[in-house]
Amino acid sequence: MSAASVFPQLEALLPHVQKPIQYVGGELNSTVKDWDSCDVRWTLMYPDAYEVGLPNQGVMILYEVLNEREGVLAERTYSVWPDLEELMREHDVPQFTVDSHRPVGAFDVFGLSFSTELGYTNMLTALDLAGIPLESKDRTVDHPIVLAGGHAAFNPEPIADFIDCAVIGDGEQAVLEITEIIRAWKAEGRPGGRDEVLFRLSKTGGVYVPRFYDVEYLPDGRIGRVVPNRSGVPWRVSKHTVMDLDEWPYPKQPLVPLAETVHERMSVEIFRGCTRGCRFCQAGMITRPVRERSITGIGEMVDKGLKATGFEEVGLLSLSSADHSEIGDIAKGLADRYTEDKVGLSLPSTRVDAFNVDLANELTRNGRRSGLTFAPEGGSERMRKVINKMVSEEDLIRTVATAYGNGWRQVKLYFMCGLPTETDEDVLQIGDMAVNVIAKGREVSGQNDIRCTVSIGGFVPKPHTPFQWAPQLSAEETDARLKKLRDKIRGDKKYGRSIGFRYHDGKPGVVEGLLSRGDRRVGSVIRAVYESGGRFDGWREHFSYDLWMNCAGKTLPEYGVDVDWYTTRERTYEEVLPWDHLDSGLDKDWLWEDWQDALDETEVEDCRWTPCFDCGVCPQLDLDIQIGPTGKKLLPLSVVNK
Repeated sequence: MSAASVFPQLEALLPHVQKPIQYVGGELNSTVKDWDSCDVRWTLMYPDAYEVGLPNQGVMILYEVLNEREGVLAERTYSVWPDLEELMREHDVPQFTVDSHRPVGAFDVFGLSFSTELGYTNMLTALDLAGIPLESKDRTVDHPIVLAGGHAAFNPEPIADFIDCAVIGDGEQAVLEITEIIRAWKAEGRPGGRDEVLFRLSKTGGVYVPRFYDVEYLPDGRIGRVVPNRSGVPWRVSKHTVMDLDEWPYPKQPLVPLAETVHERMSVEIFRGCTRGCRFCQAGMITRPVRERSITGIGEMVDKGLKATGFEEVGLLSLSSADHSEIGDIAKGLADRYTEDKVGLSLPSTRVDAFNVDLANELTRNGRRSGLTFAPEGGSERMRKVINKMVSEEDLIRTVATAYGNGWRQVKLYFMCGLPTETDEDVLQIGDMAVNVIAKGREVSGQNDIRCTVSIGGFVPKPHTPFQWAPQLSAEETDARLKKLRDKIRGDKKYGRSIGFRYHDGKPGVVEGLLSRGDRRVGSVIRAVYESGGRFDGWREHFSYDLWMNCAGKTLPEYGVDVDWYTTRERTYEEVLPWDHLDSGLDKDWLWEDWQDALDETEVEDCRWTPCFDCGVCPQLDLDIQIGPTGKKLLPLSVVNK
């Protein structure tokens, strides 16, 4: 395929679509390299709209890592909205990169980062627009290698027919290793075609190539076993783990979007991994062990990033940022350093037991004081024991009292509905907690303008977690439970008006559940939904539950299974799970024991501060938890004359 820019054809279409700015490229810090001077060429995609995809840290990091490498180029592509898709099909314009508007089909590798399974139909749209056959078995040596990564890739089986390979875990080193294998294969004249290069990738033990594995099923629909179908292919594929984050200080030159995006800030990942052990949390389980970036490494990244972008806010990212062993010094050091520049700091939602007002004051010293977000997750004490979220209601009330007493007026609380063993009563206690929060806020502040917003999402069991065996609550039961809670909150004459209530209905969660714990048979549903017009399933206004259920009803019966079989069915210890041949480092027996602990309402401590619980990650992957403190402080960047 020609690598010439398609912008002349695209430009004529842009006046006829919404937000054309998102397709023109040319962002500050974007990179365009000479095509002919590079021998391995990647296009990277976050399969969602530009406004969601551009700020994605994973894609931004890999974009920079690859473009720093001699002879390698990386460009980005995002999902096009249906209005442009229709025009592109009509005028024969292929899926393009935003950096130089080259056709995606001309690249060597098409890498997709899936943080959620609801991007799968967008992947098929992009493949089709790019002129790449939807199924890997139909591709030739001249088509790009379609590679999946991101958290959803820890169970790539539902998209096994559509991808050529998947990488689980951290991408920085993995993409460079893959690049060198492809480079060598191309330099040799592409011997053995597509099959050979995929075999070379598979042999490393760190790249999963679905075509080299056969899935055998039992008469009742469960998986019998997953076996390699050729010699030299590993029985299990391992995840990649970057150990020294200070060696990978990316992004150094963060992209500055041209159009409005979901996050308008410069972000720094301050550590990776989490050992809190929340049983519902896939991200915490699959990113173990904890690896902290040093306080000085963080300071350098913030300094370079602000100079490169001009942003006025810095996001300190991780799964639980207040757990960094030096978070107080980091926040104070950065607030001191940027007092005159009025650079604000932000953390994602803060754990109740990690919050203190000194930290909160440092974070808001130079920026605006917005609401605080906490995530108790479970409404009752019993539920929080089940999910291992070791936070008591007293902890929460004490924390919000501190916040309201120090001038905050708004608190947001995040919960889940449909957790294992949950009852109506557990969910109704969310309302009691919100009332207690408002009452305490009024008491300590002496004000009546106190607000508390309750936000509730449906629980979806995820692979590689203790809840991977759990039954999921049906959409009808989820909605019924949430209606009872809503009625309870609205019926409270004294406090109801001060409590905001936001919830997602149960339907998207059922589709996510089908995709998160599905096997290869679910691929037929994804394809049917795509061919019936399914797009942007993560967007409420585009998502169609009925479309998914209709397509599942047409395709799954031939395999003797249905949506409930994948979602509301509890699994047993003996069952082979679709992702068992993908090694996240976690010991399956340890996960099962933790699932039994959940059913017994037994809590487990954070292994960073206690003896090891044998989850398997450290010895199996030959890794260690890496935390400070380093004892260093962040110094001002220049001498300030007082």
